[in-house]
Amino acid sequence: MHDSRETLLRNAFVTGCPVKHSRSPLIHSHWLTVLGLQGSYTRQEVLPEDFAGFLSRLKSGESGFVGGNVTIPHKEMAFKLADRPDALSKELGAANTLWLEHGALHATNTDGYGFLANLDATAPGWDKTDRAVILGAGGASRAIIQAVRDRGVGEIHVVNRTLARAQELADRFGAKVHAHAMVALPEVMKGAGLFVNTTSLGMDGDEAPEFDFSPLANGAVVTDIVYVPLITPILRQAVDQGFAVVDGLGMLLHQAAPGFEKWFGVRPMVDEALRQLILADMEKHG
Repeated sequence: MHDSRETLLRNAFVTGCPVKHSRSPLIHSHWLTVLGLQGSYTRQEVLPEDFAGFLSRLKSGESGFVGGNVTIPHKEMAFKLADRPDALSKELGAANTLWLEHGALHATNTDGYGFLANLDATAPGWDKTDRAVILGAGGASRAIIQAVRDRGVGEIHVVNRTLARAQELADRFGAKVHAHAMVALPEVMKGAGLFVNTTSLGMDGDEAPEFDFSPLANGAVVTDIVYVPLITPILRQAVDQGFAVVDGLGMLLHQAAPGFEKWFGVRPMVDEALRQLILADMEKHG
């Protein structure tokens, strides 16, 4: 950590393959400007076979970075190569945030934090439910299952086309997590207060199957981690059926804040100005 009044230039990154569509530089550059801090945050496209070398240069100080974000396909390798992964990333087996501290490379995963912070900001009280349904068992669902479980939700039902993949997550995250095939969806939705889509259904405006949300509890919240389009077909269906919805953009914004604080020493604000900045970029570039 450093005093925010320092003029020392600090440099951070987002790395992935590909990484050119990442909106993280827009987010972090906005915060640097608003907070009047010296620093940079840039895209670093790194091939999988070059990633170990990239981290080696980071650890040695040769790269000039104090840390950064890691996205697909490097999250698992980032966790494995970190010197000090935290408990969250250990359970997930994946890290999305790295920082140097006393010569050691630390790692965490802020996706679950971003997911919860978005719900807390947009639908406060959502966590009074004791049953959640999570659609999808891919990499994106792991941090969400972990976060919802750690918040204290008693029953988490993971529904997936391939039952075996959902069962792997139930085995990983413990007794509160239950695996189901798609056919069980109407049954497990009964009385649930939270429905989360972690699949790519409806991404980029693609069609999504029809969902009947009527079995959900009164006052249930439906959310989607996809944010292009902002109101996905699944969220549109939920709105039409009278349910509160939370879009996925806030998750992207909130998950960025802990890393920024590690690299630049100040906790940034996720506010309407930042949201509008990203929405304008989405409108311009899709």
